[in-house]
Order: sequence, then C-alpha cells, then structure tokens
Amino acid sequence: MAVSLGLGAALALAPAAQLAAQGPSAQALADRAVIEDLLTRYYNNFGGGVESKVGEFYAEDGEMILGPTHYKGIEAIKGAYAAVPASAPQRSAYALNILINNMLVTVHGATATARLVFTETITEKQGEAPKILTQGREFDHLVKRKGRWLIASRQIMGAKGEPEGWQD
Repeated sequence: MAVSLGLGAALALAPAAQLAAQGPSAQALADRAVIEDLLTRYYNNFGGGVESKVGEFYAEDGEMILGPTHYKGIEAIKGAYAAVPASAPQRSAYALNILINNMLVTVHGATATARLVFTETITEKQGEAPKILTQGREFDHLVKRKGRWLIASRQIMGAKGEPEGWQD
C-alpha cells in the first residue's frame, strides 16, 4: 500500500517537475533582470541629455532605427538625438517623462530580444498636468559582450505592428 501511494505521488508530481525543469535557468533570469534594468535606465535619461550617455547602452556597432532611417554606430545615434530641435516639445517642455510597460525580454544565451511599449508625456509648465505626446513600441536585439549587456539594434515604431520577421 505504501509503495503504491509513493508511486502515485511521484507520478502526480512528475508534470510539475518537468515544467520546472523546462523553465528559464538562473543565469537567464539574472540576464533578463540586467536587461530590464538597462532599458529602464536608458529611458530614465530622457529629458536630461540621453545623447551624452548613449555609449553606456549601445554596442559600438549598435543601430537605432526610426521609421526608414537607420543610425549606425554610437556617434550616429548621438547625432540623431542632438539633431532634435530645441523647439520640439520633448526639449521645450518643462518636463519630459517616458513611461515604459509591457516589457517582454527573451534571453538566448549571449543574445536577447526585448519589446516594450513607451508613452511620452510632457509637462509644458511647472504645476500643469502632464499630456501624452506620443505612444509607440520598441523592439530591441541585445548582445552580451565582455560580460555586459548592450543594445545591438533598437527599432522604434508606432503604436501598432512589429518589424518584419520579428521573433522573441
């Protein structure tokens, strides 16, 4: 009787053990946390001179894609940010805040993908309520180089759709 109960319990727990074994590794979970932190820190620099810090987030050969325009390399990406006119709402407003959510990070060893939704808000004058400026989606390819996660490619799109051939 005790043998049959033990066998029954083992069989009942087998699917749970299989699921646990198929889950992400501890390293993949740690990498995912580091990538989420990297992207959160990147967005926290907006409104405060992100172009000067691009080298901290992108691989040297990294690329930023805005619509049909590709900016390849850190200097080109810095140039894209520096080219935003002072009269643009993101620069002329009292405050710019970018909310990020629905982040999905998938780690594949030394590479990873990330997708998220961003919402840009501006406060035109101190004390005023914020206004939504725009919302869109971001699709990233990341690489781990010398033990550090960096953005290899960052594609910014409108509120709907995904890049052709995108796979998480």
